[in-house]
Amino acid sequence: MHGYLPENPQTPIITPNVKDAPFRVLKNGVKQFHLRAEPVVHELVNGIKIRGYGYNGSIPGPTILVNQGDYVQITVENRLPEATSVHWHGLIVSNRMDGVPGPGGSPIIQPGESFTYEFRIQQSGTFMYHSHVHDAKQELMGLVGMLISRGIYEEPVDRDYVLLLQEWAVQMEMHQQTSSHPMNDHPSKQSASNIYDIDPMSMMFNFFTINGKAYPDTAPLFVRYGERVRIRLGNLSMDSHPMHFHGHEFSVTAVDGNPIPMMARLKRNTINVAPGETWNIEFLANNPGNWVFHCHKPHHTTNMHSIKDMGGMLTMVRYAK
Repeated sequence: MHGYLPENPQTPIITPNVKDAPFRVLKNGVKQFHLRAEPVVHELVNGIKIRGYGYNGSIPGPTILVNQGDYVQITVENRLPEATSVHWHGLIVSNRMDGVPGPGGSPIIQPGESFTYEFRIQQSGTFMYHSHVHDAKQELMGLVGMLISRGIYEEPVDRDYVLLLQEWAVQMEMHQQTSSHPMNDHPSKQSASNIYDIDPMSMMFNFFTINGKAYPDTAPLFVRYGERVRIRLGNLSMDSHPMHFHGHEFSVTAVDGNPIPMMARLKRNTINVAPGETWNIEFLANNPGNWVFHCHKPHHTTNMHSIKDMGGMLTMVRYAK
């Protein structure tokens, strides 16, 4: 990668199917963000809608883009029917700003309240954010997102994509839901009957998504021949996901926000992304076509475990003509 000059040294960072978090910059240079934690109705694929929790109306939440050295203020407004918080996964922050109430000492955000996290971005790389109150429930209901910090020095690429891996236990048998179900206080209960509950405490996952979408609704990753492409992977699900790329090899360039020295980088076609991990991979687009990039656990490339068509945690890398 050394000595390579892309056409655009400040390549846009793109999270397919997910918006970037808006922000404003104060006169003193502070970047202000606002996140609303709230009930969300979200479409996974082909009209399959779920009642979940999200940020700013989105599952996953918007991608937060910052630069190493930025001072940020991120106000989290709680519109949920329960308390919450936000943990800045992998970032070095003060104990109070870490977003872990109780043993961690961070404030808890009660329904109807807000709290502003503020800290300096000390690192560069690929990070995540997620709830850390009832996290076994709230993370698996959708309270997650990606945070990308551009480095003072960053190896140049032509394309830079962000992919967040999740999985869902969608309760397709609506009549079996009981009054104790964790989503019965969701406001969509009063407005629609064709929206499905999810069970965040179940291990019986039947939908698997990239950036909140299952194939064929996952947006493709477009490339051109000769380009260098970075894919940033994050996993905030219960399972590991061995992501396999057809037709190419890639170099593993960073893990958990830390760059891997050039001489230690491995060439792979599959990388296992465990829960809580982020990985950066980079490849040279040198084999034109439409190529599959997917989790290699067979059930994870289905929707509702159907064997009729491919689905789930799969997207396409498409060469633009």
